[in-house]
Amino acid sequence: MTRVLAIETSCDETSVAIVKNRQVLSNIVKSQINIHSFYGGVVPEVASRQHLETINQAIAQALIEADLDWPNIDGIAATCAPGLVGALLVGLTAAKTLAIVHNKPFVGVHHLEGHIYATYLSQPELKPPFLCLLVSGGHTSLIYVKDCGEYETLGQTRDDAAGEAFDKVARLLKLSYPGGPIIDKLAAEGNKLAFALPEGKISLPGGGYHPYDFSFSGLKTAVLRLVQKLEKEGSELLSESSVTRDIAASFQETVAKGLTKRAIACALDYGLNTIAIGGGVAANSGLRWHLSRAAESHNLQVLFPPLKLCTDNAAMIGCAAVDHLSRGHISSLNLGASSRMGIQDVMELYKFPLV
Repeated sequence: MTRVLAIETSCDETSVAIVKNRQVLSNIVKSQINIHSFYGGVVPEVASRQHLETINQAIAQALIEADLDWPNIDGIAATCAPGLVGALLVGLTAAKTLAIVHNKPFVGVHHLEGHIYATYLSQPELKPPFLCLLVSGGHTSLIYVKDCGEYETLGQTRDDAAGEAFDKVARLLKLSYPGGPIIDKLAAEGNKLAFALPEGKISLPGGGYHPYDFSFSGLKTAVLRLVQKLEKEGSELLSESSVTRDIAASFQETVAKGLTKRAIACALDYGLNTIAIGGGVAANSGLRWHLSRAAESHNLQVLFPPLKLCTDNAAMIGCAAVDHLSRGHISSLNLGASSRMGIQDVMELYKFPLV
């Protein structure tokens, strides 16, 4: 039985959790959405300062809710990559300090690996191998999960991530930040067949298309041209207008179908029977509808984490850390933050010495 206190500060959520094996004992998430919505997106310096202001309170609250004290904690973990470097450093510094003060092993965790482990928290019996469709504001990937720390990226976005595309289209429609939940809500009231929008494809040098890679920049541009055309014709784009709802529904339908098509094809081609979904876009109702039905028709199992575990949280980081710690994977206190570390390099986090 392993208990880990984990810290997640990779972007704009300050989160601290305590996880025992694959059970969440506490999971404190302090969102900065209200702050960054004023700017229409995350401001890195503002995010870092906000982490500094709230992290001590979050740590204390996590211990209280778990009804534990430091002698009951077996390790300290923190997200170290990828993410906003300043924000990552706040969590890393706090975790290392706690590890030194309380004489606990320190475990650095890759943020994307955390999203993979979010599914383990709701499906404790899940075992590799399986395919993970990771869709968030900064990442869109198809990852072959072979074992703890063993991952192969089979497909990825060549430009915008899915969540990033939702935010940019929301701005085009004069909606607030973050765009994903708002578009999802409007799409439920719109006609998803109102506008034909292009599904992004990645061309190969000799012709044809890469079957598992994603592209959302062309779709985003198509929405921009559609909005410009409608505005020129005098259509009013307001959050309550039928035109806006129809664009939102058509856009969401195109994204959901594209993600589903590639995930199903990848799972079938690699003989994987289970698809786990991770990241903020995993909460999208359109994606959940399309993937669930497509998986059922192909006799595949698709697993979505609970909505509260789709967005960034420390519980998923703690779950990954528990697995690594149980295998003797410990990080150096010299471990630094990285903004762009690939998931295939996860095991580098547990090699000594690190600078």
